[in-house]
Amino acid sequence: MISLTKLTAMIRSIRTAFITGLVIILPLGVTGLVIGIILDKIGNPASELFFRFIDSNIRDMPSVGISLQVLSLIIVLTIITILGFGSRIFIGQFLFNSFEKVVTRVPFINLIYNTVKQIVDTFSKQQKAIFQETVLIEYPRKGIYAVGFLTNRAKGEIQELTGADLVNVFVPTTPNPTSGFLLMLPKEDVIPMKMSISDGMKLIISGGAVVPPFSKEQIEEADSETIHSMDAE
Repeated sequence: MISLTKLTAMIRSIRTAFITGLVIILPLGVTGLVIGIILDKIGNPASELFFRFIDSNIRDMPSVGISLQVLSLIIVLTIITILGFGSRIFIGQFLFNSFEKVVTRVPFINLIYNTVKQIVDTFSKQQKAIFQETVLIEYPRKGIYAVGFLTNRAKGEIQELTGADLVNVFVPTTPNPTSGFLLMLPKEDVIPMKMSISDGMKLIISGGAVVPPFSKEQIEEADSETIHSMDAE
């Protein structure tokens, strides 16, 4: 005879197996039920609407009817998705403009918001066209270094009056880089950096708190390719 302990263990094992099977089959069953309801409530009416030109005898065929329901459901979901994207664009733009109007009327907060917005508008869209590379210079005196951005080679009247081979370097202020100083420096006084323009901007805006990662190999590879390339212009 089977002992009470073994019987209890067997019952527990059967119960555990049943629950495990239920957990596996329940999601499948619910998914099938939901799909059936969707096809019946949406796919079938949509099929009647979209494919009414097909003979009813053909539409009533099981394989054809299910195919038309699925296709109609895809069409309906596509239309809903397109409407969602469109409404998100227009409604989102309206909400953003409304939020911006409120923020710009709040003292102090509007100053911060306008400053950040000006930074983004000025540099995120045009920095690649304005700045050619990140450089390091000694400024405002020897032994003190500042990060700047090479913008161009000095030309025209400035080049004629000085007779020197100068390059233009913009040195932004912290934390608002929309203002700064335009320095015209001898090419040999400008140290090229491997740091990207966006990383250099992050360094300046954060006041040095955000320092981009670097390796010794990158520093050793740093050269004046961009500066020297101006000589060919």
